[in-house]
Amino acid sequence: MNPTNFDLFADTELEQQPRREQIGEQSFVLRGFALPWLERLLPALEAVLAAAPFRQMITPGGFTMSVALSSCGTWGWTTDRSGYRYTRDDPQTGRPWPSMPEVFFQLAQAAAREAGFAGFEPDSCLINRYVPGAKMSLHQDKDEKSYAAPIVSVSLGLPAMFLFGGFVRSAKSQRVPLLHGDIVVWGGVDRLRYHGVLPIKDGRHSIFGEQRINFTFRRAGV
Repeated sequence: MNPTNFDLFADTELEQQPRREQIGEQSFVLRGFALPWLERLLPALEAVLAAAPFRQMITPGGFTMSVALSSCGTWGWTTDRSGYRYTRDDPQTGRPWPSMPEVFFQLAQAAAREAGFAGFEPDSCLINRYVPGAKMSLHQDKDEKSYAAPIVSVSLGLPAMFLFGGFVRSAKSQRVPLLHGDIVVWGGVDRLRYHGVLPIKDGRHSIFGEQRINFTFRRAGV
């Protein structure tokens, strides 16, 4: 399946009414927040993926990630046997990562502001593609130069079970169901919480088909 073959004319989904749920001291799920932005997001996403297609990267331990990745913005996140890092150029093409579309930037700022983090200026957007069975192990986002800015994570397509843990990997994790259009924002005292995604279940979304697309906005530089 072509991951950029999205149906702009599919029936509008109304899984939920927009609302804010608190999952930590400075952590929130913004239910349905991205839905009004969808018509503008999809063409921008297609343009980014045309320039930097999804690819499955290798971890420093030599494992192939089940999630396929791309990036846009000043900094893109990559991993290989040499480690995890941000780069200005796409290692696959040798060219700078695609610029972050203005609609991406605006959505990230609006979501951060709704969660109490005004003035967020992301310079990196990691784009993840999950197919049924793909998952993300518990981890911390700690490759950024500063932890002052929040993380803004947008869910589109198939539902996911988000794991939101503590400050050590062994701490018990909350299980937070995420639906199409939901955004999770965490920062401040919660910025270094462990988090992950359980294996995606089989299904088919009316717009995205058999996949979940996740944008994770960060401030990678200083």
